[in-house]
Amino acid sequence: MFIAVRSSRARAQLTLKEPPSAVGARPGGTIARLTLQFNPTTLQLRKTTEWRRNPSRMAGQSALPEFVGSGPRELSLDVFLDATSTHSNSVEQAVEKLMKACVPTPASLARKKPASPWVRFEWGTARTTAFDGVLSSLSVTYTLFDVDGRPLRATCALSIEEASVDPPGQNPTSGARTARSTHIVVAGDSLALLAWREYGDATAWRLIAEANGIDDPMTLAPGTELMVPALGDVDGEGER
Repeated sequence: MFIAVRSSRARAQLTLKEPPSAVGARPGGTIARLTLQFNPTTLQLRKTTEWRRNPSRMAGQSALPEFVGSGPRELSLDVFLDATSTHSNSVEQAVEKLMKACVPTPASLARKKPASPWVRFEWGTARTTAFDGVLSSLSVTYTLFDVDGRPLRATCALSIEEASVDPPGQNPTSGARTARSTHIVVAGDSLALLAWREYGDATAWRLIAEANGIDDPMTLAPGTELMVPALGDVDGEGER
């Protein structure tokens, strides 16, 4: 879906924030903010849904689709940078800010949970394109240089994939846990592996099992949707 954008007095900006310190938490403080020199002329917003079809010999034309889940929003835009009037280092400085969104932050490394910053694009009152996400791709093309080789003009193509925290809700399986995310089981999955990916603690698998009413953790059928509880519910689980 393409969104044609008219010129506006509002200045678009990109904000980099410290990634959440825990699963289900909000992003931390601002790391860097880049106010765009020129507002984008086009924004591309994409969202997908996933469906599964199980072949059936009794189906006429095709099997009925089964809704599996909704994918994140993905925003793509071009950022134009120009320093031909000042011959300054502003182009490279802006690129360096964008590059920070592609590497783990010092704070996340100190926590031993490496994660790159979360990114948010904001432009005036626009709402569909303003969401917390992560930079999934960045491409920089330098098109003009000073006599000393300093880049004076560049176009940065970037894509932001939604990573917003879901609002609190009750787990429909048990009615007692707060679900922060879901996971679709694939071949080779285990509750211990999922707990390690979500919490950094494989012994917390019992929390996921309890939230989904699983009696036998060894029988996970591919395609099953699991509710992953909030991190706050994990305290003490690994000590049982």
